[in-house]
Amino acid sequence: MESIMTALITGGLTLIGTVMTVSSGQKKTDHKLEMAQAVTDCKLDELTREVRMHNNFAQRVPVIEEQVKVINHRIADLEEGK
Repeated sequence: MESIMTALITGGLTLIGTVMTVSSGQKKTDHKLEMAQAVTDCKLDELTREVRMHNNFAQRVPVIEEQVKVINHRIADLEEGK
């Protein structure tokens, strides 16, 4: 009877230790995942900002090119008038 009680107590303590270890490891893993997600979100936000800046620039370039053509024509007209 004593050996059965000893085995049950030992098994119970082992089970408690295992549950505590797994729980602690899970908390650490969750924390690491949260940190990695936060870094990913930050990088994604920065890339989104850069893409928006690029898109705005890309939309403005044709307008600038057209304005340069007009300016070049005006300069050519002025030079011909001399």
